[in-house]
Amino acid sequence: MSFDYDLFVIGGGSGGVRAARVAAAEGVKVALAEEDRYGGTCVIRGCVPKKLMVFASEYAGMVDDAQAYGWDIKAGAFDWDAFKGKLHAELDRLEGIYRNLLKNSGVESFDLRAKMVNAHTVELSDGTQKTAKHVLLAMGGRPVWPDVPGAELAISSNEIFHLEKLPESMLIVGGGYIASEFAGIMNGLGVKTTQFYRGEQILRGFDNEARTLISEEMVTRGIDVQLNTNAVALAKDGDKIRVTDSNGKESLFDQVMFATGRAPNTDDMGLEEIGVKLGRKGEVVVDDYSQTGVPSVYAVGDVTDRVNLTPVAIREGMAFVETVFKGNPTKVDHELIPTAIFTQPEMGTVGLSEEEAAEQEPVDIYSTSFKPMQQAFAGRAERVLMKLIVSKATRKVLGCHIVAPGAGEMIQLAGIAVKMGATKEDFDRTVAVHPTMSEELVTMKAPVRSQ
Repeated sequence: MSFDYDLFVIGGGSGGVRAARVAAAEGVKVALAEEDRYGGTCVIRGCVPKKLMVFASEYAGMVDDAQAYGWDIKAGAFDWDAFKGKLHAELDRLEGIYRNLLKNSGVESFDLRAKMVNAHTVELSDGTQKTAKHVLLAMGGRPVWPDVPGAELAISSNEIFHLEKLPESMLIVGGGYIASEFAGIMNGLGVKTTQFYRGEQILRGFDNEARTLISEEMVTRGIDVQLNTNAVALAKDGDKIRVTDSNGKESLFDQVMFATGRAPNTDDMGLEEIGVKLGRKGEVVVDDYSQTGVPSVYAVGDVTDRVNLTPVAIREGMAFVETVFKGNPTKVDHELIPTAIFTQPEMGTVGLSEEEAAEQEPVDIYSTSFKPMQQAFAGRAERVLMKLIVSKATRKVLGCHIVAPGAGEMIQLAGIAVKMGATKEDFDRTVAVHPTMSEELVTMKAPVRSQ
């Protein structure tokens, strides 16, 4: 049977676009459909605009530090409109780049929603049908709203980049990295920020010592972090939102943002009807090669709910092309992925947390927390953390956790060593770069505890 295309990609985010481009470069006939903006969550409403907002929010502290270093400068006001204009111009520029990359690669693109009709056919929202030998699902994910009265009064992380004006006060509900990052951003921009999290401590799943330090530092910086607390009802109160929490207390906020989880975009895609299995959260179930139970259909990125990170989606997309079009079956390696969380303070992490490692085998914990030179001189009591989790049996570094300014930059490099299987002695043999914060990673001589 002849098909319209060798590959049809549904979704124009990082994973889908990379797979389409790399496949097209192999001479494969490729089409891609995207119902919204090209670039996906990361470029349009995720890591890119968020990081720019993090940068914007950090300047307030820099002015204070500069004064402490002898600079005669004064902070002016933050102009949200000026920043927002530049932010959206940058996102438009990046979306244009994504569109051009596809065009220049020879990928035919459709600015339409697409759904599956059968194993080799997709239907576009204008009613036309296209056939393809292979279909790649790369629809990504979306924020989910909790089921509480008045939830529609709140916004999600999607809308935060489009606020008409900065609120004076804001409640952020959630304890994951998105909630915690935006708490830092809004606080830094001068918004009176409160964060509710229903659990014992924010950033569940990350190293306990690291997340506890982040939480304490957030409080020190002025964020009202309320743990074991959830929003149970929202109601309009004049031009404010009245929030009732799980402890029975009522508070007024100008704005409320829910960051209480994300779900894969698999609704109304015709997937189960054609035999593609979906998991409990609606995620597309795939094997190690990103193949679904329907042999012609593959899936990458957040829609599979494996590791929901942009560089992972890109690698999954490239492994898919290797497997399907280059005759080189390639499994995706989800082990030891370095990650940065742009909370304030920032965190970089790779490998196992202390708790995860201790469950698996006996470990030595090397950890040091201190006030870095730059901030200490400025009179700030900010602490940083450098931590290594080491196997007693093999002396391999199983995990590295950094809480510090620039932690994301540091963990990328530490991640190479951990991925290579470096031992504690390999770290010890490396001469320290002085004076830096990261030198502590190679100068910790004795474990602070064993597990």
